[in-house]
Amino acid sequence: MANDTVIKTLVVAGILSVVCSALVSSSAVLLRPLQETNKDLDRKKNILQAAGTYDPDQPIEDQFSNFEIKVVDLATGKFRDDIDASTFDQRKAAKSQDQGIAVPKKDDIAGLKRRSRYALIYLANDGGQLDQLILPVHGKGLWSTLYGYLALDKDLSTINGFAFYQHGETPGLGGEVDNPRWKQQWVGKKAFDDQGNFKIEVLKGKTNPSSPDIDYQVDGLSGATITTRGVDSLLGYWLGNEGFGTFLTYLKSNQGGTPDG
Repeated sequence: MANDTVIKTLVVAGILSVVCSALVSSSAVLLRPLQETNKDLDRKKNILQAAGTYDPDQPIEDQFSNFEIKVVDLATGKFRDDIDASTFDQRKAAKSQDQGIAVPKKDDIAGLKRRSRYALIYLANDGGQLDQLILPVHGKGLWSTLYGYLALDKDLSTINGFAFYQHGETPGLGGEVDNPRWKQQWVGKKAFDDQGNFKIEVLKGKTNPSSPDIDYQVDGLSGATITTRGVDSLLGYWLGNEGFGTFLTYLKSNQGGTPDG
């Protein structure tokens, strides 16, 4: 058979396609465990950063050793020990018929449309006592859904940190949610007033240091009204009764204890 025949060209191309497909498939399978490990480490790093305890010079796993991961039933506020926290995927659960629910439009201030019935929470313990609580939160901004972690101190009101790890907002505008100076504003603010009512607010403009509500206010993002409103709304949803409200009530009533399922 001549080397330049159409048939031989097609045969060689076919063989190369099969070989390349096999190599790509094999690589994907072989690399999947490493990808999952890196994904898990990145998640833990983001949680540590939100909690304000991340040290780039220390192994992430060592820093995360005092954290306990649990699955919470948002309707009852109790733990679901029958759901494996190590494999639970909250985003996938939101899309499923069994573990996800549609959010009524009147309650959907965060623009979720659907959410999981359950949520992962992270308990940082110190000597067997709750030291910090890290909650995953998400909601619509201008161009994207913002995903982040909110860290509450053991009083379950004082904010120790707030950071987004995934979003597609405009750099220099809504993307300023990544600005360290803006994130630093959250540290020490109060999410709830003395009566336990949700009160933290992201303003449209700048805060006034002399305001009696300064402990509950954070500067808005300049030129990013919709993203600012989105951050404010997603906190209102997840810290309210439709989100973690029932769970937080259980914790507070147990003086920082943990509600068993």
